[in-house]
Amino acid sequence: MVVVGQLSELAEPHSYDLCAMHAERFTAPRGWDVVHIHQEFVDSGPSPDDLDALARAVREAGRLALPEPSAPSAPMPTEPRRGHLRVVTSEA
Repeated sequence: MVVVGQLSELAEPHSYDLCAMHAERFTAPRGWDVVHIHQEFVDSGPSPDDLDALARAVREAGRLALPEPSAPSAPMPTEPRRGHLRVVTSEA
């Protein structure tokens, strides 16, 4: 059995969200029953969590991107730096 109705407020296992067009056109495999529950949609408006998330996103997008301070450059050595690697010539 497949039940097609309003979106759930809570996450349910084995539940999937469909847009109105796909919910109306939904068909199930042969042998399955499809039950369409038509309820009147009541728009409750944005929740406080929705408004808070929107305000945070706008605030974050409005922040100026400040350049990161660059590290002071080291003085250039007058001699080549001697590290632990060196060139070894092959004698033929």
